[in-house]
Amino acid sequence: MSDIKARAQGLSPDVSARDIAQVVKDTGNIYETLAIVSRRARQLAVDLKHELDQKLEEFAEVTDTIEEITENKEQIEISKFYEKLPNPVLIAMREYLDGELYHRYNADREDEEEEV
Repeated sequence: MSDIKARAQGLSPDVSARDIAQVVKDTGNIYETLAIVSRRARQLAVDLKHELDQKLEEFAEVTDTIEEITENKEQIEISKFYEKLPNPVLIAMREYLDGELYHRYNADREDEEEEV
């Protein structure tokens, strides 16, 4: 996971225009490409959320009252770090454009295409 965070830190968190021809060169179809990228983005979001929860759990204190809220500077810094990371979709799109994502079709789908 730290590898993903290291690569994500270099990415701009801002959305930018993409060359559609470059985006669809592997699949030939924008919808297939977006399905691949969105599936990877969901994986990244779940992984990053799980990692953040684990780190914040170290700071969890059991208290008897809801009113007792303690702020830990280290906890705030960890949260800010994760907030500054680019959206998982941007990370997934960069991985896709860099050729780092592996995708394949299920055998059922290939059989359907042959029948048409």
